[in-house]
Amino acid sequence: MFFRFTKYSDLIKPMSLIVDLLVINLFAYFLPINLEEPLLFHLYITGGWILFSTRNEFYKIHRYTKVPIIIRKIFTQFIFFFLLLYAFIGFFKQPVMSRYALAQYFVLVLLTVAVIKLISYVLLMQYRGSLRGNIRNVVVIGKNKKTDQLVSVFNDRAEFGYNFIKQFSPGSLDFNLMDCFNFIKTSRVDEIYCSISELKNEELTAFINFADNNLKTLKFIPDNKNIFAKKLKFEYYDYIPVLSLRDIPLHNPINAFLKRSFDMAFSLLVILGLLSWLTPLLAILITLESKGPVFFRQTRNGVDNREFYCYKFRSMAPNTNADSISATKNDMRITKIGRIIRRTSIDELPQFYNVLFGTMSVVGPRPHMVKHTNEYATSVDKYMVRHFVKPGITGLAQVRGYRGEIEQEADILNRTKFDIFYIENWSMFLDLKIIVQTVLNAIKGEAKAY
Repeated sequence: MFFRFTKYSDLIKPMSLIVDLLVINLFAYFLPINLEEPLLFHLYITGGWILFSTRNEFYKIHRYTKVPIIIRKIFTQFIFFFLLLYAFIGFFKQPVMSRYALAQYFVLVLLTVAVIKLISYVLLMQYRGSLRGNIRNVVVIGKNKKTDQLVSVFNDRAEFGYNFIKQFSPGSLDFNLMDCFNFIKTSRVDEIYCSISELKNEELTAFINFADNNLKTLKFIPDNKNIFAKKLKFEYYDYIPVLSLRDIPLHNPINAFLKRSFDMAFSLLVILGLLSWLTPLLAILITLESKGPVFFRQTRNGVDNREFYCYKFRSMAPNTNADSISATKNDMRITKIGRIIRRTSIDELPQFYNVLFGTMSVVGPRPHMVKHTNEYATSVDKYMVRHFVKPGITGLAQVRGYRGEIEQEADILNRTKFDIFYIENWSMFLDLKIIVQTVLNAIKGEAKAY
């Protein structure tokens, strides 16, 4: 997910991918490999590199990752890349391709990518340790040997980029759960580390709910040795095991980069191919029926609960309640042309400009008005989890029938449930499936499209 903790920190991994792709393609262009089909070769190695790097988690380098792990990732990636290169000769029947030049190319790419990756790693460590950039504020809940070791890691390993703020002891007489939560909110804490052995079940549940509803990252320190018998994914901070609560695929920068690339390509296609001629036509029809702007702009909540302007074609007569009261069935504010474009979801098309600008995605949880977000944040459990990713023009909840007006409590509860499922199970295939279903629903019409 882009821009999660600092403005540019999560661009590091996508930029590393771009640099590596430039290296493997430029070297192939300049070295005398004797390519008969240069374009095919470049597409082949680019696609293969992305596929293998995703499969091998080549760019999944954390701030606490050790150098031997990076070297192992480089070794694994280039074994697959070596096989990929020489498979091209036989698969595409390239008899004149120089095997010796191909071997030179492989060695040069290996050395260049490895040097760039290791230098980048060292520079980032220096940036965090010496300049204190890309810092995450953390608190630790628990007072025992394991938590003390973790605190020491935070304090001694400055290059990891953690700013330890406070350690709470649940066993002490002055420990209060609400005071702890208030401190975390007021101190702008990014991550919470909880000792499982020192918290009661109801306290663990309270921390989980608090983290979900306040957009905090929650991790556990598994003090009980029996937990290692379970098939769980651990991260190691130095030699301290830490267990993450929720795995969000779009927090992987490579996934976020792929989704962002798709968003930009798809939004440009819609803007140039559809909005370029549809906007002038609708502008005439909208202004002929009622005076006012062609576009309607409304403040909504996006990723990390940041507010942004969401754009639509104006479907209502200008009114003072547009930012506080959602459209309802037979709403008198909706114009004649407005009913048509709302029924077909054409009024949503200007949001592709939001996608292009980066405030929205094609697929994701639908953004709500600020008023409704503030209301649901306190009344609907886990509602704020929706804001861990960018909002979308369409989403899983919408194609499952939970779009438009919230008529009863079950509507917002089910919408939240589907949105959380989407966030935790994202894939490009799921996005494409939702887009196709959205188009089909727009063609046949939906009951709540008013």
